[in-house]
Amino acid sequence: MMAGASTDLAGLAERLRAHPSIRSKLGIGQAVAGLGLSAGAPGRPGDDAAALANGAGWDLLAGEGFIPGFVEENPWFAGWCGVMVNLSDIAAMGGRATAILDQIWAPSAAAARPLMDGLRDAAAAYGVPLVGGHTNFGAPALGLAVSVLGKAERLITSFDARPGDLLIAAIDPRGAYVNFDNFCAALEAPPERLRGDLAILPDLAAAGLVRAGKDISQGGIIGTALMLAECSGVGIEIDLAALTPPRGIAPERWLRSFPSFGFLLSVAPEAANAVCARFAARGIDAAAIGRVLPGSAVTLTDGEDRALFWDHAATPYLDLGVPHA
Repeated sequence: MMAGASTDLAGLAERLRAHPSIRSKLGIGQAVAGLGLSAGAPGRPGDDAAALANGAGWDLLAGEGFIPGFVEENPWFAGWCGVMVNLSDIAAMGGRATAILDQIWAPSAAAARPLMDGLRDAAAAYGVPLVGGHTNFGAPALGLAVSVLGKAERLITSFDARPGDLLIAAIDPRGAYVNFDNFCAALEAPPERLRGDLAILPDLAAAGLVRAGKDISQGGIIGTALMLAECSGVGIEIDLAALTPPRGIAPERWLRSFPSFGFLLSVAPEAANAVCARFAARGIDAAAIGRVLPGSAVTLTDGEDRALFWDHAATPYLDLGVPHA
């Protein structure tokens, strides 16, 4: 590498570290502490969904609330996303969704209609019943929260990544940016493809091919890798040369993007080819982009060059009280 490369990589790490979408996750630890919870509490805060043993497997519960500005700007898409992101959380746990609940606030039924249409359209596309919730037509502005229930026979969690694992990114590249860094590959996809793609995750869990994982959320690949590393008490190294953003998208933006279908999976090396093949068979890009390491540092590499993105032992990100390996 040339002498200036180290500065460039360090600058990239610094820009990502300071980005609002990545720093927004810093509030999770404060919220969990305010509720008197930790990573050891029932449901294990830090996972994509709460998992509660039911004697035959696991009941899963996931929920999302949405920023009012996002809902006001495009209420139909907000309603769609309310379903889509929650179903991704259930799948990330190795589960299959069983029901959707909505919570809607609006000045009137007419104002709520696009929001409700988006919820209904997404529920139909993904084949998960929308079973009701709570609605208020006397609110001063639009507001939305959505919850999803699911079941899993075998879990994929955020807490089981081990040094020596490969970090696989599985992302559907057949999309485009809708707003901000939200990369959506779902709106033009046929319903049968949406359903079959999400089913890959519980199938992988049942086969015992995935050690740990998370869906790629706000904060993108880099922020999600940090959350996975902190929950598992490990370090993660991401190789920029292994990233494959869709054509025309800079690696820096791709590292912080929120894809509609995207997962980071911690996989034993001997299972990596089988895992990637499952996604490739459905047109989804899947490849090892890094490694799980001992320690607490999440680093970026490019050839021989390295830069620290975050050390979660020195500066907790989720701050859930997870011991470091």
